[in-house]
Amino acid sequence: MGHDHAHSTNHRGKLATVLAMSLLVFVLQLVVGLMTGSLALLSDAVHVLSDSAGLMMALVASMIAQVPSSNRRTFGLHRSEVLAAGANGLMLLGMCIGIVISAVGRLADPPRIDAPLVLGAGIVGLAVNVIGLLLLRSGAAENLNVKGAYMEVLGDALGSVAVLVSAIAILVGRWYILDPIASLVIAALILPRAMSLLREVGEVLLQASPRGMDLDELRSHITGVDGVVDIHDLHVWTLTSQLPVMSAHVVVGPDVTTMSHAHEILDRLDECLSTHFDIRHSTFQFEPVEHQESEAKTHR
Repeated sequence: MGHDHAHSTNHRGKLATVLAMSLLVFVLQLVVGLMTGSLALLSDAVHVLSDSAGLMMALVASMIAQVPSSNRRTFGLHRSEVLAAGANGLMLLGMCIGIVISAVGRLADPPRIDAPLVLGAGIVGLAVNVIGLLLLRSGAAENLNVKGAYMEVLGDALGSVAVLVSAIAILVGRWYILDPIASLVIAALILPRAMSLLREVGEVLLQASPRGMDLDELRSHITGVDGVVDIHDLHVWTLTSQLPVMSAHVVVGPDVTTMSHAHEILDRLDECLSTHFDIRHSTFQFEPVEHQESEAKTHR
């Protein structure tokens, strides 16, 4: 438990740092975007603002998730992380639509912009985004909420690259149409990330089996434990990121006649699941072979 708490605190510290940097980038890009009239820079500023809101929700959700369980909420508030990630995905999707509408309106008559200022703001934004990616990289592999934040910062970095390319092209060749085109590129970068995040959130809320979890292999491991004859009513789902949960009815042989023997089987099952499948929250219902017939009648 101490390790998990330290890990969560570490995530929160990194999220807070990246949030502060993102807000500074937003202010810079907004001011320069308004001064120069660059839609690409303003789009990236809106992108950063949305991501900052997402980071704020991720930070709050990570703290809420530490609230202990109660009689009403027996799993605590772990799902708050999933809800925050879903809200992030919806915001990204709405922002993408808004950018496309604004960019299409400028394609016919792109305004002139001050490319040097846009270039400078793009360089600063890219540098800050790279720092944010380095801070969140390790946590993104462990936590769905941090992964969502990492994806948003990655999108910001790619958006900054698009701003830089358009600013350089305008500075060299006066191709002002590249500014709204860069905005469309930013929207194209946002859309797949938003859809991917929403898909993952949907899988968690629909209690789908965790990605990469082979249920046939799981059944094989369980039935391979001495004393176990069969398994049915097997359910595996994800409570929140990196927290798979499992329940199953385990049929034991006629030689399992004492609680101590059943205890030994339970210990071996718990060890097997935590070692091979990283499932640390499992519920088993032990039953004799003859119970299957009465259970089948009950389920009719």
